[in-house]
Amino acid sequence: QVQLVESGGGLEQAGGSLRLSCAASGNIFSGNTMGWYRQAPGNERELVATITSGGTTNYADSVKGRFTISRDNAKNTAYLQMSSLKPEDTAVYYCYIKQWVTRMDYWGKGTLVTVSS
Repeated sequence: QVQLVESGGGLEQAGGSLRLSCAASGNIFSGNTMGWYRQAPGNERELVATITSGGTTNYADSVKGRFTISRDNAKNTAYLQMSSLKPEDTAVYYCYIKQWVTRMDYWGKGTLVTVSS
């Protein structure tokens, strides 16, 4: 079993920055993809960014150039540095990990990010 705990959400003004963290624990294999999705009220959950254990990253077009995903494999922790925040970035941000060997996905409970105009 794998557990994910997100932290770092909160209220920020437009143009500001926030950093989210996601700590994974449990039975984690070395080959995996960690990432962030978000869900705004009334919207479907959407991809924000992903990063493989080898460091390959992928971003949604809406956050390219503003958000940076990174990870510390030794700590099984992923980070999402969010800059130039916009009100439309307001959402619950969910961390996830996909283990390549088992093909299992695990999700965190989410952390709320609110960006005021």
